[in-house]
This record gives sequence, C-alpha cells and structure tokens, in this order.
Amino acid sequence: MTYTHNFNPTLSDESIFNEILQERETIGYYRLPFVETTAYKEYAKQVKQKNIVVIGIGGSTLGTYAIYKFLKHSRDLEKKLIFLETTDPIDIKSKVENIDLSDTLFIVISKSGTTVETVAIFKYINSLIRCDKNNTVIVTESDSKLKTYADKNQMQSFEIPKNVGGRFSVFSAVGLLPLAIVGIDIDELLQGAQKSYENFFEKNDVYKRLLKKARFLVEYKNSFNINVVFSYSSRLEGFNKWYIQLWGESLGKIDINSTRQGLTPVGIIGPIDQHSFLQLIIEGRRDKTLTVVKVENFDNDLKIPAITLDGLEELDYLNNLEFSSLIKSQADATIEAIQNLNDIPCDVITIDGVCESAIAALMYEYELLTSLCAKFMYIDAYNQPGVEAGKIILKKKLKK
Repeated sequence: MTYTHNFNPTLSDESIFNEILQERETIGYYRLPFVETTAYKEYAKQVKQKNIVVIGIGGSTLGTYAIYKFLKHSRDLEKKLIFLETTDPIDIKSKVENIDLSDTLFIVISKSGTTVETVAIFKYINSLIRCDKNNTVIVTESDSKLKTYADKNQMQSFEIPKNVGGRFSVFSAVGLLPLAIVGIDIDELLQGAQKSYENFFEKNDVYKRLLKKARFLVEYKNSFNINVVFSYSSRLEGFNKWYIQLWGESLGKIDINSTRQGLTPVGIIGPIDQHSFLQLIIEGRRDKTLTVVKVENFDNDLKIPAITLDGLEELDYLNNLEFSSLIKSQADATIEAIQNLNDIPCDVITIDGVCESAIAALMYEYELLTSLCAKFMYIDAYNQPGVEAGKIILKKKLKK
C-alpha cells in the first residue's frame, strides 16, 4: 500500500516564515526601516515655528505619540509636539487655547485624505487662522483629495505609500516628519528598527522568540484570549495605546473558515496598576497572558531623600534609593509573584535605555509579532472592515 497526504495540522515555523517572505514583497511596512530620510530632515531645518500640531487620528498619531512620549523628557527639544486627534470639543478647545497659533506649524495627516475627524478639526483650525503653505504641511496618499488640496494651495506634502496601513505607518512620513521637526534623531530611530528587521529575517534571536510567542498566543487563544502589556514606566503610556490599536484592529477578524478571531489587548502602567489590575491578574480568571516591559536605564538619578518622617521610621530603608531602582524592584517583584503561581503565561521585555533605537526596536518587533499571529490565525492583518462599516454609517448620518 502506498499513501500520500497533504495534511498539515500545525503550521511549521518555516512555512509561516515563507509566507512572511512572500508578504514582504507587497506589504510596505516591512521595508520602512530602510527609507531615505533626507527630505524629512531638510524640511525640518526650515521650520521656524515652536509649536508643531499634528492633526490626525488613530494610525496617523498613535505611533508618533508613543515615540515622542517615550523620549521627550530625556531630550532638550526646543519645539513642542501637540496632537489634535479627537472631536471632543472640550479637548480641542483646551489645547488650542494654550497654543500660540501664530507660532505653529500644522501637520495634517490622513492616509485616505477624507478622514472625518481630521477634516473636521482642520476646518476648525482654518476658522481661527489662515492655513497656507507657510504654516501647513500635508501627509497623505499620492492621489487623495487631501493631496489635491495641498497642490492647489501650494502646500508641501509628503506621501504615505499605498501599501502601508495607518497602524503600521510610524516609520514613514507619518512619524518621521513630525519627529524630525521637533528634534528626534530619526536615523537612530530607523537603525533600531533595522536591527530588529535583520535579526528576524536572518533567523536569529528575534525570529526565534517572536515565532515561539506568536505560536503560543494563537494555539492557546481559547484559554488565554486577553493579552496584557504591563509597562513599568509612564514613558510607555503612548506605546500601550499604539499597541492596543495595532493588536485590536489587526487581529480582530473573521478567518477563512468564517470563524470570528481576535486577541484582546490591554495596556497598563506599573506601578500604578499594581494597585488595581494586578489583583485581577493574580486572583482572577486564568484567561490572560502577561508581557512585562521594563526599562533598564531611566537616564534619571532622582533619589528618595534621606529624611525621617515622624511615625514612619520603619520605612527609612527607602532613604537614598533612586526612584529608578525602586520602580525596577517593583517590576521584578510583580514578575516573581506571577512566576511563583506557575499558571499565568508571562514574558519579560527589558529595554536597554531611553533612546530612539530602543523604542523603535520594540515597536517594530510588535509589528512583526502582529503579522505572525495573523498568519497563524489565517486572517488578513492589514484590512479593517469593521472600522470601515462604522465610517460608512457615520457619513450617511451626517449627510442627512
């Protein structure tokens, strides 16, 4: 008897990697770490305004905010980056009232060029000050209506490649332009992403751990459907928000068998959420995986003063301790408490320091992890039909 088969009950690492290699030829984010940055840096040199206002939403702002939030307190930046990204009138009014509009460059970012929230805010800004080629730059697709508007008004514009989705666009003009203008080293940023790219595609450490993690998350998704990122630094608040969009919008899909898929992202900050969400993790249902993100070098030597408080003498062991040491010890204590339970999947990512290459490497690896999970789940990571459905309904309602 002879027997042949084409059964493949479990996708091999090699088959997944080959699919990523094929996808790399058409999905643009993979190559973004190698983009030419000269145009962004040359434009940045010409900007005289002190306030840089990004008008956009979702993928047009979250990645940029993540990097800016991580780095701004460790850099001597002469320009301030502000984000107008919500149609909440209180948020818009409060931010605009604190900006000298005459000393502001507006960066309008919309991949499609017709994003309702972005256009609405841009209209409001135009009612307050004339937006022209001297104070406005456009970032959009090459053939969008917003690009037509920019050309008609002789405004500088930068292109978002059509094959780069918004939530994967931080290493394109979407992020590189505003970050270069405020003084972030975008070349170092890309070097961090390049190292992750090369390590992954050369099948080194990044390849091994991302494939292992993606496989575990998908194979155990019915048991552990909630994926918690516990970032031990307030600097990583922006990263958490970016991760939630990346994970939710990419992996909440219907697969090839018409089965609803998804991994639910949660982003929390340590030590703040040790006093709330950690209780749920430790004694709640075993439906969560945990990724702890630590910062090794905070680039800050702030210390707890060596003073004794009446009645609190027993806490004098805190005297002269650096706050950075304290927060790292808090993270380590949480990790040990989780590991001692032996029934909560947990991994730890340690960022070397507060620098461009470190945050870029982390974000690029999460983009790769998202793509890998999508391959294991048999879904398209790069569309968002659920979001588009809501946009269509909104436009119909507003046109009535």
